[in-house]
Amino acid sequence: MNRTPLISRLAASAIVGILAMLGVLAVGAARAEAPSSPVPGAIVGVASDADRRVLARATITAVRADGASTRAALSGADGSFALADLPPGDWLLAIEGSSGPALRVTVSAGHAARVDLAAIVAGPSEPPAAAVSPAAVASVHPALTLPAPAPSPDNETPFAFGDFTWLNGSPRNHEPAFDTQFFTPDVRFDAHFMEDFNHPRDHTIVGSTESFRSGEFQLEQVSVGGDFHWENVRARVLYMNGLFAATTPRNDASTGTGQWDLRTAYRYLSEANAGYHFDVNHGLNVDAGIFVSYIGLFSYYNFDNWTYQPSFVSSNTPWFFNGLRVQWFPTQTLKIEPWLINGWQSYAKFNGHPGFGGQILWIPNENFKMVFNTYSIGQDNLATGSGLPNNGGNPNAAIGLPNPNGTPINYANVTRVHEDDSLLWKYYQSQGEGPGLSKMATSITWDLGCEYGGGVHCSSGPNKASFFGVMAYNRFWFDHDLYALTLGGGFMNNPGRYLALLPPINGATATTGTPYFSENPGQKLYQWDTQLNFQYMPKPWITWWTEVTFRHSDVPYWTGTGGVTPPLGNTGAPASYVCNNGSIIGADGCAAEGGVWAPDLRTREVVWGAGVMVKF
Repeated sequence: MNRTPLISRLAASAIVGILAMLGVLAVGAARAEAPSSPVPGAIVGVASDADRRVLARATITAVRADGASTRAALSGADGSFALADLPPGDWLLAIEGSSGPALRVTVSAGHAARVDLAAIVAGPSEPPAAAVSPAAVASVHPALTLPAPAPSPDNETPFAFGDFTWLNGSPRNHEPAFDTQFFTPDVRFDAHFMEDFNHPRDHTIVGSTESFRSGEFQLEQVSVGGDFHWENVRARVLYMNGLFAATTPRNDASTGTGQWDLRTAYRYLSEANAGYHFDVNHGLNVDAGIFVSYIGLFSYYNFDNWTYQPSFVSSNTPWFFNGLRVQWFPTQTLKIEPWLINGWQSYAKFNGHPGFGGQILWIPNENFKMVFNTYSIGQDNLATGSGLPNNGGNPNAAIGLPNPNGTPINYANVTRVHEDDSLLWKYYQSQGEGPGLSKMATSITWDLGCEYGGGVHCSSGPNKASFFGVMAYNRFWFDHDLYALTLGGGFMNNPGRYLALLPPINGATATTGTPYFSENPGQKLYQWDTQLNFQYMPKPWITWWTEVTFRHSDVPYWTGTGGVTPPLGNTGAPASYVCNNGSIIGADGCAAEGGVWAPDLRTREVVWGAGVMVKF
């Protein structure tokens, strides 16, 4: 390694400092007898070429910004120069023979301004900077200034003190692709190819909020919208098309209560809310409408996540709330957010009580995040008067499936509580410039919940209804975050199955239920899974990905080769059995129709997928 340029530059810096001190002291002494004259200043520095090699005997010119005077000096053998006895004000500084732009330097009385200049070889059509007259310099470079100082740290805006694009569930864009004072757009596109290795003949994947069709290219999400903001008034709308527009509403059973088709009314809206920002502490927002929930760590939007298919803690818990939220930021690192909502991922209110809950988010530094979500009081089961027979409102009870112990359940009195907490930690950040490992981070999420009342119990008895789940992920970024590899998974134990995603057998929804998969209290369901995901991210706005997921269930649940669609397609009411010849079951069963048809459900599933996601 050649140390000569480095030694030269160190020596130059020392000489520059000495010259500056002597120059200012000499000028100050010379002017001591004329106190009425302004005390001059100086410009000192080091001249170099574009490769940062020092330039000896280079001519440095300084032109007063108003054209009143000109100064010149030769750099020394080490590239150092000094222009002393300069009246205070703005000066244009350049290296003779360089096509680099002149720099505007402000000279203060009694001080030496340090400026290092790098020369650029003049092009054939551009004269050297020093050959341009003062007037020409001022007209050609009217707004040339020294580089602006780095912005001071933002100590007011919540969570603005660091880079949090590494977080799971958060978009990695550092700034919007386009923004105005009134509107910030949000455009999302998500297309993929999925292959279920059970090879269902009806191409249907069950038990997921991200994977729905096997062996096909599909559009998961096409959304357009954004944020409006003007004089503290806020509004956000994001329209939703693609598979999400059909799959999300079908998992909301609240639409079975009362009149009007809420699933149709809301199905093309992912977010729609408005409110006001109050200048209290570090901010206070009050919003009403439909907004994305914060349960389960992963974002509802796949672009924001470390993997495409999240584990059960996220995939089986809410994606949106409909109601009122308040976001209070008492400090720059803390958010307290209460909710008053219709119910747990619901457009409407199931029974007599609304849902109440909230979030506490704490991010003390760039490398650590903790979030606590709580939901309580809500009654999230259909009750009598929902349009179903007078049987307590459980869709499965409507088709004659008793509870395991035969005890009647009053679903109007069943209350749900749920706690969802997450911890994220970025434990490695590369300081190098190589293409190797950039950073590493891990996340862990745990959920506890249950239903009680009306004959249902949290922890004991045959009508037990509870939820316990954990998921953990570890992510590795490579080559300055160009690539990422994530490995993780989790499990859930959900007796009563009240959070299980109902398989769409014969077109069943959360409202209709199905006789082929009961969701009565006391019925067990234990499932676990693991994912391996690889992402390629050449730009902040696009992600190419591929992923493989293995899932296991202790009861038949995943689609097998025979599929979950009756022989002649969806037949009759989803809450009824279907015969093997495709007809509706009659009063005497399906004895003359070849017996009762059954869906092909398996205990294991492997799904491979690949796709592209875009967010502007």
